[in-house]
Amino acid sequence: MRVRRLALRRGSGGGGRTRGGEGIEREVEILEDATVSLITERRSSRPWGLEGGEPGASGADSLIREDGEEIELSDKVTLAVKAGEVLRICTPGGGGHS
Repeated sequence: MRVRRLALRRGSGGGGRTRGGEGIEREVEILEDATVSLITERRSSRPWGLEGGEPGASGADSLIREDGEEIELSDKVTLAVKAGEVLRICTPGGGGHS
């Protein structure tokens, strides 16, 4: 595997007097056929804010096939991936605080 991209998810932190922390976007290129397991959280719900702060963005994971097709993945999954495919893992942003 090779990390192709590692960056902050700008705007993923919830609003408030103190904004929530930004999530991370990571793209991992698969170099050889493999079996991959992802165990993640906060994909269907958003991290809550405190004392009136806004929630952070939910996370999202996807598999990008060699032909460019992007397949959304569930929060807990084991799948066979092929060389040349890319896993995109986006962690949730933190909730804000007012």
